[in-house]
Amino acid sequence: MNKTFDVVALGELLIDFTENGVSKQGNPLLEANPGGAPCNVLAMLQNYGKSTAFIGKVGNDNFGHMLADTVKNIGIDISNLKFDDEIHTTLAFVHTHEDGDRDFSFYRNPGADVRLSEDEIDPDLIKSAKIFHFGTLSMTHEMVAKATEKAISIAKENGCLISFDPNLRPPLWSDLNDAKEKMDFGFQQCDILKISDDEVTFFTGEEDVLEGAKKIKEKYGIKLVCATLGKDGSYALYGDHVVKCNPFLNPNTIETTGAGDTFMGSVLNAVLEVGIENYSEDSLREMLTTANAAASLITTKRGALKVMPTVDEIKDYMKEA
Repeated sequence: MNKTFDVVALGELLIDFTENGVSKQGNPLLEANPGGAPCNVLAMLQNYGKSTAFIGKVGNDNFGHMLADTVKNIGIDISNLKFDDEIHTTLAFVHTHEDGDRDFSFYRNPGADVRLSEDEIDPDLIKSAKIFHFGTLSMTHEMVAKATEKAISIAKENGCLISFDPNLRPPLWSDLNDAKEKMDFGFQQCDILKISDDEVTFFTGEEDVLEGAKKIKEKYGIKLVCATLGKDGSYALYGDHVVKCNPFLNPNTIETTGAGDTFMGSVLNAVLEVGIENYSEDSLREMLTTANAAASLITTKRGALKVMPTVDEIKDYMKEA
């Protein structure tokens, strides 16, 4: 089948309520930012000029339609975005700490995104993708987990590269052992893995992130593993190569929402450009440098999906650094 889409992603599309000042009455003001990791990744890819499509579910409510319009206006194909007439769009409230890190509170018991079912997935959309991308948030509930597994099966049968970002959110799991099982499942399926330092330690018990990432890569035979280290940069593990890239620390950082997704979008763009079989140390370093710069830029803005950096912004930032 003709591969008309560079990346198709499945997962959550939601509203991130982020803090944006204080009202005259002394109450925190919250801004309704469109979000959800898989769509954030696609939004970054759109800025790189790639073609993308999203599979998911939102509520048939004001927030759901706002999200659909936003994603469509960015250029992401939403032909397989469903609306739920009974359950509302998922909401996340993001509390930002002074260092820019954050805590999440989710209103998702259930939310519309977990009600996506197997029979609502369009197989032809997945077949037409070069890369299929997913995370663990579409595996927290049985119905959407089955939909995710079906989508991955279709993707693998049709020669798609599989990309996985665990994007662990502990509050969304009733049992963290289930989260480990779903991470294990994702590692078994993927060709490309993006994983954070916290997730490496959570899964392997290994405090040394590089050692933990190596264990995951070797155990599961993953072609490309990228481990993010927050303020300490990132690693890429590919074949016998291990490349570390320093971060771009930005004095204007206000919050880190979407930084990992911006990084992931940049990595997938590089894979599409370079080819998964063709990496060298130089091309790995170039990939990480661009991804780190893009991730640093998004931390200077609130939200992610609507404010992904452009290619020119990333290039200029890298020159100035």
